[in-house]
Amino acid sequence: MPVKNRFAELLPEITEWRRDIHEHPEILFDTHRTSALVAEKLKAFGCDEVVTGIGRTGVVGIIKGKANGSGRVIGLRADMDALPIREETGLDYASKTDGAMHACGHDGHTAMLLGAAKYLAETRNFDGTVAVIFQPAEEGGGGGREMVDDGMMEQFGINEVYGMHNWPGRPVGSFAIRPGAFFAAADRFDIKVQGKGGHAAKPQETVDATIVAAQLVLALQTIASRNADPIKQVVCSVTSFETSSHAFNVIADAVHLRGTVRTMDPAIQDLTEARMYEICAGIGATFNAEITLDYRRDYPVMVNSKEQTSFAAEVAAEVSGACDEAPLTMGGEDFAFMLNARPGAYILVGNGDTAAVHHPKYNFNDDAIPAGCSWWAEIVERRLPAA
Repeated sequence: MPVKNRFAELLPEITEWRRDIHEHPEILFDTHRTSALVAEKLKAFGCDEVVTGIGRTGVVGIIKGKANGSGRVIGLRADMDALPIREETGLDYASKTDGAMHACGHDGHTAMLLGAAKYLAETRNFDGTVAVIFQPAEEGGGGGREMVDDGMMEQFGINEVYGMHNWPGRPVGSFAIRPGAFFAAADRFDIKVQGKGGHAAKPQETVDATIVAAQLVLALQTIASRNADPIKQVVCSVTSFETSSHAFNVIADAVHLRGTVRTMDPAIQDLTEARMYEICAGIGATFNAEITLDYRRDYPVMVNSKEQTSFAAEVAAEVSGACDEAPLTMGGEDFAFMLNARPGAYILVGNGDTAAVHHPKYNFNDDAIPAGCSWWAEIVERRLPAA
């Protein structure tokens, strides 16, 4: 039976898993229920080995093919964590955890990889070994880095690794990919502005932290418009502005800014960080305020390997009839840590005309399950062909 037909048969079961995970979202590394569910199912499928606690709460299942003459090991990775968002979908299986929801489709990714694992454990029609990787804390926690730092690649002898993400706006089950830099480096910053507060009727007696912070927000935008090469991508976004005052007649003495920087080029990343420190120092001196900047580099640029990307695109075209070239995205993705450790590729699968990811009305489209499962299974059977 063709791979895709088998997943059409399994669709009701995989959908049930996905919706159960959706009802019980867990954030960052606190994926204890999800990790336990994954481990339980992998054992029930007959995986040769199931290892928990990698990268704190990550799970890896090992499936050996009918032969192992190739000696090669392919890693397939799905993320498990949800987001701190209050769900507004009104679904029968909506989140039962207030303030948490699967707003990025990781429930779908986990369910699809479980479906692929079930098929691969049933058929074992490949020469080599598969490591199915279920990762916590993709949403800002660096779970991919934690699993790599725990020695996952070496422990299981992984030679190359593949990942997938659903993509709203693309036709359901269609694919898109690109070689080289794909997702941006994602950094974050905290800026604290300390001035001198006072009565709003006597501004001359204060150092108005709100005015200082407002100037700072505007000045930071000049990094992209006047410092960086306009051909190079850079985003510097202040996403939170909190003052110490909540009264209409009090000038705040302090403001806390938070935000993110996205870049595709290490030199532009260095430039942006350096200019942020210089701008903070200059505006602080101008207004006689104290400004402190904490700049943290989180996720590196996610770079698809050329050979593996070409292969992944061929498999996707076999599954869905075509594979488009994906555009660059300034979103961050911590699969970058795994691609820094091993060659591999990351692909997008269409979620249809749905709300965008990270939106309270987003929902993973279960109709994409057969295509996603088929791609993972075909990656293995074609990359590790049985004799």
